[in-house]
Amino acid sequence: MKSYLKLITNILLTSIGLSVLLGTLLRIYGPINQSDKTNKVIRKIGKSKRSFEKELLSRKSNLSLFYNDKLQRFERLEELVKKWENLIVKHPDLNVSAFFLSLDNEVYAEIKSDIKLSAASSIKVPILIVLLRMLEKEEIFWDEKLILTEDLIGSGSGWMAYQEIGEGFHVFEVASEMIRVSDNTATNLLIKRIGGINMINQKFKEIGLKNTKINNYLPDLDGTNLTSTKDLSLAIALVDKGYLLNVRSRDIFREIMQKSKTNTLIPSGILRGLGKRSQDIDYHLSLKGYLVHNKTGDIGISYSDTALIQTPNNSKAFASFIVKGPFNDPRSPELIRNLSAELVPFLVPNQKSSNQN
Repeated sequence: MKSYLKLITNILLTSIGLSVLLGTLLRIYGPINQSDKTNKVIRKIGKSKRSFEKELLSRKSNLSLFYNDKLQRFERLEELVKKWENLIVKHPDLNVSAFFLSLDNEVYAEIKSDIKLSAASSIKVPILIVLLRMLEKEEIFWDEKLILTEDLIGSGSGWMAYQEIGEGFHVFEVASEMIRVSDNTATNLLIKRIGGINMINQKFKEIGLKNTKINNYLPDLDGTNLTSTKDLSLAIALVDKGYLLNVRSRDIFREIMQKSKTNTLIPSGILRGLGKRSQDIDYHLSLKGYLVHNKTGDIGISYSDTALIQTPNNSKAFASFIVKGPFNDPRSPELIRNLSAELVPFLVPNQKSSNQN
């Protein structure tokens, strides 16, 4: 009996010892193995993320190519082009560029949309886009104060030029006034804060604006700052579709663009195409179900307007026009209004224009 009990005791002690030894080994090698597996998963996820970011960066750096390729698959509105040509041919001494795009309806129209013409204040739209992209990356902050210096004072539109040298303005106020009242001094403050003319031109290229370039601070009455109607429309379209800005920044872009006070070109033309003439343009457009976010430009020798157009069926369209001609020639802005009026039947399919011209 004693031998039997001793044998059972030895077996139990041996089992306990093996269990302890096995547990120790698992504690040592188990986490190592698991850690190795975890590291492999982390490396795989990291590699996948870097690959995605690289692809996204590549796609964003070639957005103009992306949309140009996409345009090849869209229907070209020959009827609209013909209507435009019939208007333009009456003024052979005016240099006209036009571009229209509806992503929802997959249609477009263009006349010399790639030629570089004087941008005037329409250049402020791509400047706003660049600013919002930098805000997203926290390279600039809304509550920063930009200090007015004498070299940044721009004549013409706006009120900041008349403030005391050394006064500071928050970035959000400067950006809003650049669009709301087309303040040239506000624009110059932003150009300097972004990094100067060379830096902002580099950032234009980064977002695919191949025909847009700043050569001088505003007001640039000689018309050296250049853009194209395709650049302007594609820039707004890419923002609206979420390629260039995130959702929050896109909403800020729309909010600021909606503040623009000058609506005498594209908005007025669309209202004219709807058969209505009024001083209260935005109100009567809203009664018809339209909302137009636009930014005009006027330096006498060049008139321009670029717009995001929201239609009654909630589709979005993008249009830009530039007309270069004799100084302060009333035919130039009138031609933009007439060209815009012809858009109406193509903004909402099956809607007839009531153009009274």
